This record gives sequence, structure tokens and C-alpha cells, in this order.
Amino acid sequence: MQFSFSEEQQQFRDMLRRFLAETSPTTETRRLMETEQGFDRDVWARMSQELGLAGLGIPEAHGGAGFGMVEVCVALEEMGRGITCTPYFATSVLAAKAIEHVASATVQAHLLPQIASGELTATLAVTEPDGSPNLADVKTSAVPADDGYVLNGDKRFVIDGCSAELLLVVGRTPETSGTHGLSLFQVAPDASGLTRSPLEVMDPTRKLAHLHLENTPATLLGVADAAASGLQHTLDLAALALANEMVGGAERLLEDTVEYTKLRVQFGRTIASFQAIKHRCTEMLLAVELAKSTAYYAAEAADEQSPELAALASQAKAMAADTYVQLAKEAVQLHGGIGFTWDNDTHLWFKRAKSSEVLLGDPAWHRERMIQNTVDHMQVAQA
Repeated sequence: MQFSFSEEQQQFRDMLRRFLAETSPTTETRRLMETEQGFDRDVWARMSQELGLAGLGIPEAHGGAGFGMVEVCVALEEMGRGITCTPYFATSVLAAKAIEHVASATVQAHLLPQIASGELTATLAVTEPDGSPNLADVKTSAVPADDGYVLNGDKRFVIDGCSAELLLVVGRTPETSGTHGLSLFQVAPDASGLTRSPLEVMDPTRKLAHLHLENTPATLLGVADAAASGLQHTLDLAALALANEMVGGAERLLEDTVEYTKLRVQFGRTIASFQAIKHRCTEMLLAVELAKSTAYYAAEAADEQSPELAALASQAKAMAADTYVQLAKEAVQLHGGIGFTWDNDTHLWFKRAKSSEVLLGDPAWHRERMIQNTVDHMQVAQA
């Protein structure tokens, strides 16, 4: 597979970078991370209406732009550069892709246009209190009732879980196990028995929530007990999308750190002139470029519907996570004492790197999954 950005994709990147520089500088990030909602609805409306960002990866038939994962990942890479506080990842990636790959055609026609227009924010609740990213570990029960289903259980680490206007919850039919018996449900934000609580997290720029469901009414989206395949595909797309967001953050850290080494003076000369510093910056550049290539290779594989997508998505997530965390540590070190202070912005990327490292599965989990998927694919090919 050969990959390069088209002229249109590069123009989109440049346009989005200018827009985010204007609307989402780090001063705005600092302001929004102190708010309960965590993003600016007016800026989100502009992103959706002026740039068409909310519907970028949503099919044209449902009001979106109909672009693929490469374009979605370009957008997330640019947002990652500035730690832009928006509901884009939860709404237009997690929720929209879950609806597209699991819900019925009627539900898609109803919900996706609202997401594409920016009028509806949404999220997907999968992970439970044990923190496992594995669908087989879902325990939330879904019991049929007279007018739908009733859910009981807990969901943790739900992105934008307290502010989302549409909650998609994964539950399972009682007495089922593994990936059998999983279904996708819609839960109203004001549903009875639902408690939404914000979590205290390291990274205040990405709001996470705990959802407690106690006899909470829910509506089935799609076919009962048959959501596992579509949900796993959604999580694979989300993992590679998150990988590209992390790559964007790592790139920004590299650029800012290199510029700072040209200003910081030790022993009468800028530290950028020391060979040891040059070597460290070179290693940082190589790590970023390798992670970026891996992440976009996975995005291209998704657009080409490659059977190796699961392995490639896990590879991209693991590599991007390791790179982002390592770059964040190096950035703090090379900034010296100021790198540890609140006034310097480096800590914002460090916290985002550490939180993203474990979101949707940590590097160790994804490496194990990548190896298992690769082995399974080879066995099928040899059969």
C-alpha cells in the first residue's frame, strides 16, 4: 500500500489549522477545562456549519460529507496538536460510527443527520468499572420490558458522558457470555434510574463520566444480541482515530520543544547547539514520524476495508501511545524547571498523553491483540 496526502486533504488540514489557531489557543483550552461542559457550543456550531466537521465521516445519504477515515484522522491530528476541547471524538467518531455499523437503517436516517449538522452531541458507553476495553467483559444487563428494555449496571470512563445529549449504551442479554448477546441501546439523558457523575481525572481537557443504570428504560438500536461485530469495528476505528490525535499532540510537543531549545541558554550557549540535545531531538522526530506513518496506514486500511484492520488499529494505538508519552516526558525534561510549572503549557500535553495512553486499551493490551489478530489472519490464509 502506498499512501500520500492529496492536495485537497492538505488544503483541508491547512484550513482547519488556521481555524483552530484562531478559536482554540491554549488559553481557551485552559478556560474550557475548568468548565463542567468542557467545550464551547458556539465554536462547535461553527465547526459543524462552516467546516462541516461534525459530519465529515458520515455518509452523504445522512447529511454528512461522506469522507473516509483518513480525512477524519487529519481532523483529529490537528485537534490533538492544540488539545482542542470539542465533542468531536465522542460524537462524530464513537457514537456516529456505532450508529452506522450497528443501528437499523431507520435509526441511522433519524440520528445521523442530527449529528452531522452539529445539533446533537452523543457518546458511546462501553467500558465498565474494571476498565477492560474487551467487549466480552461487558456486564451491564439488558432485560426486555413491555415498552423496550431495562438496563442495570455501571459504565465508566465515558467520554463527554455528562454533557452528551444522546447516550448509546452497550448491554447484554442475561445468561450470555463473551461477545454473544451484546446489543446497542439508546438511553435518554433524563431517563429514570440514570445517574451521570463526572470523574476526577488527570486530564481535565477530556471530560469522563460514570453512568449508573438502575432499571433504566432503553430503546434497542438494531438487532438484539447481534451488535458485537459492528461494535468491535467501531472500537477499531476509534482506536486508530485516537492514535492520530495522539500523533498530533506528539508533533506539537516536538515542535515546541525544538523551538525552546533554541532559546534556553546553558554555559553561555543555547542547548540546541549541544550534540546530546540534537541526538535526543532527532530520536523524538524519528519516533513521531514512525507513529504517524503507522497511524495513517491503519486509516487507509480502514478506508480500503482491509481484513487486517483490527491488527493495524491496535498497532497504531500502541505505537502512538508509547510515542506520545515518551515525547511528553522528553519535552518536560528539555524545558528544564519551567517544564514542571503550571504556567507552562507542556503539562497539558503530558496529561493528555497519559490519559490517552490507557483510553480504549493500553499499549500492552493492544500489542497482545495485534499479535493474536495477526496469527488468526495467517491461519485463515493458510487454511
